[in-house]
Amino acid sequence: MEKITNFFKTFLLLELVKGMALTGRHFFARKITVQFPEEKTPQGFRFRGLHAQRRYPNGEERCIGCKLCEAVCPALAIHIETEERADGTRRTTRYDIDLVKCIFCGLCEESCPVDAIVETRVLEYHGEKRSDLYYTKPMLLAVGEKHEAQIAKDRASDAKYR
Repeated sequence: MEKITNFFKTFLLLELVKGMALTGRHFFARKITVQFPEEKTPQGFRFRGLHAQRRYPNGEERCIGCKLCEAVCPALAIHIETEERADGTRRTTRYDIDLVKCIFCGLCEESCPVDAIVETRVLEYHGEKRSDLYYTKPMLLAVGEKHEAQIAKDRASDAKYR
């Protein structure tokens, strides 16, 4: 008896009909696809994107060369070199982040005592070569200057949740 039912299921293409019925049920349903360049999906409050270095309002860079971000980075993506200035303060001469290695965990941002390194909301960046994703100090400062208004706004709203 089972052979006969299997024969009729195969002959009548029952699985195909069931699949077409399922497709037909969902064919006219509301679409949920986001058309990316024109539409943006909402970002989470604590989204971590492209890194940036910040400056004080007087134009001086914030990084004091404490190397906490380099020490805490689990992927070893940050490399810092420092030197002492004439006034006795320590500043960075080299601050590099390899975004190919970076896992965007946010530990560098959390460990910074002067809020010098931050992760912005920028998610649309790319590199055609591996070296394009190796961000140096001038590049990080340029990203920070470009997005400072959004960074300051995020820092102000984040402070009330701490």
